[in-house]
Parts: sequence; structure tokens; C-alpha cells
Amino acid sequence: MKLHFDSNQEYQKEAIKSITDIFEGQSLNSGDFEFSFNRPGVILTENGFGNKLNCSGLEDLTKNIQNIQRRNGLNISSPEEIGNNGWNFSVEMETGTGKTYVYLRTIYELNKLYGFKKFVIVVPSIAIREGVLKNLEITEEHFQSLYDKVPVTFHVYDSRKVSNLRGFASADTIQILVLNIDSFAKDENIINKSTDKLIGKKPIEFIQCTKPIVIVDEPQNMETEIRKKAVENLDPLCTLRYSATHTHLYNLMYSLNPVKAYDLGLVKQIEVDSVVSENDFNAPYLQVENITRSGNSIKAKIKIDVLTDAGVKRKKVTASGRKLDLFLLSNGNEKYHGLKICEVNFGAENIELTNGLVLNKGETQGGMSHDIMRCMLTKTIEEHLKKEKNCRGNGIKVLSLFFIDKVKNYREYDSNGNPLKGKIAQWFEEIYTKEISKPENRNLISYPIEELHNGYFSQDNKGRLKDTEGESKADDETYRLIMQEKEKLLDENVPLRFIFSHSALREGWDNPNVFQICTLNETKSEIKKRQEIGRGLRLAVNQNGERIVDRNINRLTVVANERYEDFAKALQKEILEDCGVDFSGRMKNKKDKKRVRYRKGFTKDPKFLKIWNKIRFQTTYSVNYETDRLISLASIAVCNMVETKKPSVKSVTYRTNISDAGISGSIVGEGSGMESELQTEIPDMLSYVQSKTELTRKTILQIIKLSNRLNELLINPQMFMDNAVSAIKNVMQRLMVDGIQYEKIEDASYPLSMFNETNLEIYVDEFALTIQDNSKTIYDDYLPIESGVELQFAKDCERSEKIEMYFKLPDWFKIPTPVGNYNPDWAIVFKEAKNLCVVVETKSKEQAFHPIEELKLRCGKAHFKQCEGVKFEGPITSISELRC
Repeated sequence: MKLHFDSNQEYQKEAIKSITDIFEGQSLNSGDFEFSFNRPGVILTENGFGNKLNCSGLEDLTKNIQNIQRRNGLNISSPEEIGNNGWNFSVEMETGTGKTYVYLRTIYELNKLYGFKKFVIVVPSIAIREGVLKNLEITEEHFQSLYDKVPVTFHVYDSRKVSNLRGFASADTIQILVLNIDSFAKDENIINKSTDKLIGKKPIEFIQCTKPIVIVDEPQNMETEIRKKAVENLDPLCTLRYSATHTHLYNLMYSLNPVKAYDLGLVKQIEVDSVVSENDFNAPYLQVENITRSGNSIKAKIKIDVLTDAGVKRKKVTASGRKLDLFLLSNGNEKYHGLKICEVNFGAENIELTNGLVLNKGETQGGMSHDIMRCMLTKTIEEHLKKEKNCRGNGIKVLSLFFIDKVKNYREYDSNGNPLKGKIAQWFEEIYTKEISKPENRNLISYPIEELHNGYFSQDNKGRLKDTEGESKADDETYRLIMQEKEKLLDENVPLRFIFSHSALREGWDNPNVFQICTLNETKSEIKKRQEIGRGLRLAVNQNGERIVDRNINRLTVVANERYEDFAKALQKEILEDCGVDFSGRMKNKKDKKRVRYRKGFTKDPKFLKIWNKIRFQTTYSVNYETDRLISLASIAVCNMVETKKPSVKSVTYRTNISDAGISGSIVGEGSGMESELQTEIPDMLSYVQSKTELTRKTILQIIKLSNRLNELLINPQMFMDNAVSAIKNVMQRLMVDGIQYEKIEDASYPLSMFNETNLEIYVDEFALTIQDNSKTIYDDYLPIESGVELQFAKDCERSEKIEMYFKLPDWFKIPTPVGNYNPDWAIVFKEAKNLCVVVETKSKEQAFHPIEELKLRCGKAHFKQCEGVKFEGPITSISELRC
């Protein structure tokens, strides 16, 4: 399978533009420089290529930064803050929204617009490094098609091959170097030591002399003074910081926080299936939550079953000093009689009991742990099989991901080293066999059970699986395997569907078709909730590698060993602390999920058929507009576009000398700084605009000439061409919609069977409508609602005596338009009216109406003109606005 990427995601383009616009006014430059190596008796000169700013001062760049922040509704950085932050710029993007894609495409854009060629991506861990490499590989063809096959080289720094850095410095093409922070953060790292392989120079000097643009992936993991100084020591032109969970925001340029991403449907919806034990007080329960030290006092924070006036309650207590008797700490609970803590070990982070039992921090004794884990396995398998049924026929492979903290629970070995199934593997096979044998699941999956599940764990030198911390040498190969098999796991013909991995390797997982996540830890997990759900937030893909945007499909189920309320509270707290936004109401309790059932026999209801038989037809469109009108309107648009600003440029020639003392530079020539002295190569403007608009060169030339702005091509060619393309395309879109004509496709209509092919589920929350009179709609009990406006509209339809039938048009009911498919909202039948009405949009007056939405709405009106007796209305907020 090959993943496909959408180059027209507006939010991603905005994130990219928020960085590239920083350098607006910078000319396209070659960035060449000369550096010399001087050794006793030898002078060796090499040519290299680096990044340089041609702007005469920081004032214009500061204005650019502030304008971008103002445009994006962010806090405005003062000139002092920009300077103090050391040309660091932050981009906040929620996990799963394409952060890596954005910064990789930003590299291409910065090269295209300004000629920058040297880029360093700094990562905090092996897992993220492997993820970056995988993204570089799978996006290469996509970016090559977008950017005219511009030469690009990317590689990972290898301390055994430091001479490769000479190639990084000397190449006159885009160079992307991936560096792990630990490979250059300390003085003793090889990269910071002189080597004969590089004529006695430090390898890092070959990076520094190029003035690279440094991209820091997950910078919150690199906020120590040592790591911050290490990044600064790369001598970057600027540093771009990308994360969903920044610790510090340095000149925030773009923000796509969890609330925005969730509300825009850019990530999966989240539901929590809670599995907890209740009234389980029949055996002694003990959990070690934390061990602390204050002065000479060492305390153990534990959870036990305490006897209270209201009965036995599981509560947190502190054991220390003389308060080590669990019977007394539990207020006399007989289950703990004679059981005491004999040692609290701060160094080893464990406690020892008088019965010889040792419990480490996070571990639990008692509490039905095995029963809970079996139940969690059952819930995950049940949900997996349900999603398998829902996704059947859509080409979507369903994956479930289990994290465990002890490899032996999944895979054990006998005395001869032969592999055996651990208890979790045995439980899985028992439960799966039972579930797949149920009548509704038979024939759902035909592969043998042993091929359906497997583990991704690190190995010892004998090939046996072992527990690791996630940062060992053994983990390198595991992360690489996970990334290498990303596309393989998405293939429906590959049997593997249930994946087990070590909790320490969690960061390495990044697969869009993970629909269930279940953590089967025997110890209390310290992993943040955002980190846990982040492994499955990406939108799913089908067998063609295309993203699926159907919200009914894109639902991530987290099977959690805690109450839903506790999980939701913890996640909301994390998001508030990390991003300062309120996520409440967006996470769902799986127990509140109900299936939307269609009313039995609705397909034969005359009221339904009265409108369905008129609107079920599929159409195609043609566009017709006069070229003369296009030229006239487009020339006006180009005439009125924003000013093409002159680059502020001065010509400076440096000679960089590399000696034992390091790299030093001296100016050997400097221009006057006047714009007229800048010699800019004028590109083929007609070819460029033609490639973006598909208009003829003759038409483009007429537009530009009539605009009286052609002289600005000489001022800043790239800025002029991009602004002209934007202005012309906006006019083209409006004219295409103005002249659009639809016609029915012969023998093409939506079959009624499609209503039953999709299993629609909703959550019974504040937006759920419980139907009182199902004779007026196609649903039996619940109606799918997405907003407060829709909820009120549905209630009004149900109460109105004038309306005899109303229903939401399903997601698969689409109208093709030049600006993307359009899905109308409602179909309504009036009792006594000339027309049946299709309400295209119900929108509150507070909601902004995007220009593209307006064009789609106009296309909808043109489409429904082909449906006799159907009138098109919208956007409206209530039925009182209908004119049928």
C-alpha cells in the first residue's frame, strides 16, 4: 500500500505560511560561500553552500512576525521578546494532524521562496527519529511532484561516518540532516571532537558554517540547559519548534490545539470504555502509589480498603515511621490483621511486608487484577469485531493495540529457550475464539487465530523478547520494524489485526488505523492520557491509502482500567495545563453510545418516497464562462491584490576561515544596500501561472497586462506570481460556480439499500434527540445531531403541524462541485405546499460562513433545479425562515 497525501488541507497550508511569511521580503538567493582550511604548509579550499539572510535589518522581519501572529489571533511578540527568544519560533499542532508533514513541506517552501538549502531536524528519541525517517521516505514522491522534482538528500547523522558532514556542507541542493539530541549535547560526543577524518576539525563545525534552519521535533523534551545550549551551538539561522505539548512557547506563530482539531474533525473522536472492579473488598488490597522522602522521613503513599461508617472504602493513606501496621491504617479491617510494612525503601522505590511480599511503586496486590484484564481484553475484542463489521466494504483495515508492561505476560520461554504463550496471549485466544463463534461474527474474519495477533518487543542477543525502557540499542531495531511495517499493517490481506507491544515502546506507534487502545499494565501507569490516546488519533485510511473523513468511522475507543469520569477529568486537566483550552464535553463515555436504528418499513412510507424519489438521482456538472469576462474580472482582482513589496537587500561577501581556534569569518566585500543593485533572475511567469491555473498563456498575459501591475514582477517575482495566482483562482472559482450546469446521470441514483449498509452510532448527550413521533422521520428512536442549532431545528420539525416528514441526509449523499463534494443537511416534506424543501445548511448566526461553503451552497441550488418539485433553501437557523 502507498499512502496518499492531500496537499490542499487549509489548516496545514496556514501552518506552513505562518513560518514562510516570516522571511517575506527576503530575495531568492544562492547562498554560496567560501571557506578555507589552513594547516601548516597546506592551504585547502572547499566551496560550500549555506543559508543567509539578505535583509538589511531585523525591523522588517519583526513586523512580519507580528503580522502573522495578528493574523492567527495569537499574542503579539514584542521586538525585545523576539530578540530574547533567540529566533526560536513555535508551532502548536495537535497529535494526528500532520505535524511532521507540515514541517517537511515547510522545508520545500522555504527553498522554493528563498533558496534556503540546509536543514537540521533535531529529535529527542529513537522512536521519533524513526518516525521522521519514515515520513521522509513516504512523502518524498508526493513532494517531488509538488515541487518540480527539486533535488533533496536526507540522512541520519552517524558518528561512525562523520565525514558525511562534509557532503552536507558542500552540496548545492536541499540537505536534511536528522540528529538525535543525545548525539551532540555533550562535549564528549564524537561530533564535538576534532578528527583527522575532517583535517583536524570538529564534525559539528561543518554544520555550523552552513547556518542551518533547525527544526526541533517535540521540543518539550529538550528544555534542559544542556540541551538548549546544544541546539544553540548548531549556530542556526533560526529554530522552528513543533509540538502538541510545548513546555515553553517561543514566539508562537500558529496554533491548532486539541479543541480546534477535534471540532474540525481533523482527528478521531474519543470514547472511553471503563473497566473497574466494584465492591471488591473480600481480599486484602494494596497498591503502592508513590514513595517520597522529606529530610530523614521516608513515606509510602498507598491505597488500601479502609473501614468507615459507610462501610469499606478504597482510600489513600500514608505509611511512615511508626504508622506501618495495615490493620491500624485500615481502621481495623480484619483482612489486614497481622499484616505490616517492615521496610519502605526510597532508593529501590518499593515496600516489603512482614509476609515477605515486595511491591514496587505502581504495583498492586489483590483487587481482581486478572479478572479486570480479562474483561478489558473482552471489551477490546468486542469493539474490534463491531468495527470490522462497520468498515466492511469500505476497504478499511481495523487494528487494535495493546500495551503491556511485562513481556513474560505475552511470551515466555521454557528451559530450552522455546517460546511459550504467556497468560495474556492465552486469555486473548480463549476470548477471541468465544467472540468470533457468535452468530453475528461468524465468517467475519477467516484467518487462523495464531496469525491474527503478534507482539512487537525488543530482543536479547539470543532473539528472545525482553523488557526494555524504550531507549536502549535493542529498541532501535524494534522501532525500525514498527515503522517499516506501517503500510503492511494497513493491508487487509495481512492477517495481523491485534498488536501487543511494550508500554515503553508506546512512542514508536503511529498508525492511522488503530481504532482500539488497551493498556494491560500490572503496574499503575504514569503515562499521560494525551500520550495514550495520541497513538490512535490519526484519521483512518482505506486500501488506496486515502484518508477517511467519516466521523461515524473515525472513533477511537480507549479501554481503561478506571472510571470514565476519572479518565476524562485527567485528560481535560492535562489539556488545560498544556494548551490553556477547555476540552470538556468532547470526550465520550462508550456506555452512552447508542445505535441509530431506522424505523422499520420507512423505505415504503409514501411520505418518505415523496421526496426521496425526487432527490435520489446522481448528477454531473459542466462549467461555462466567457473568457473575456474571466480576463476582465481577473485583471481587476490582480490590480487590487496586495502590494508586492521590494526585498530589502544588501550584498555581502564573506570569507570563512576554519582554523584550530574554530570557524571565523570576515567581510571581504559589501554592497551599498540599494534595491536596484540586486540582480534577480526573472522566472518564466506565464509557465508558472499556467501550471497553477491551467489557463492558456495568451489568457494569462492579457490578465496581467490589463492589471497594470506587470512591472511588479521585477520587484519580487515569487511574491508577485503567488499573489496573482491566488487572485486569478478566486475569480475562476466564482465564475465556474456562476456558470455551472448540472444534469442527471442516466441510470445513476442512490439505492435505498445504502441506508442499511452503514451502522450509525451516536452518543446520548446534550445534542442527542430522543424522537417522540417516529412516524414523521426515518429513525426509530434517536436522530443524529451535530450542533445545538440542528437540535433545535429537529425539535421544531417534530412539533410543526406543517411538516409531515423530515430527516438528515446521510454522509454518503454527495453533490459534486468544482470546490469539493457537498453534503446537504436536511430533507423535509410539507403537508400543503407547492414545493418539497431540501434545507442545505442549518447554521447559527454566530458561525462564520467560509467562502468555499458559500460556493458549495450555490452549487447545491443549481443541482436541485434538476429535481422537479424540490426547492433549495439555506443557510437558515429555524423552520420559520423556510419559504416553501
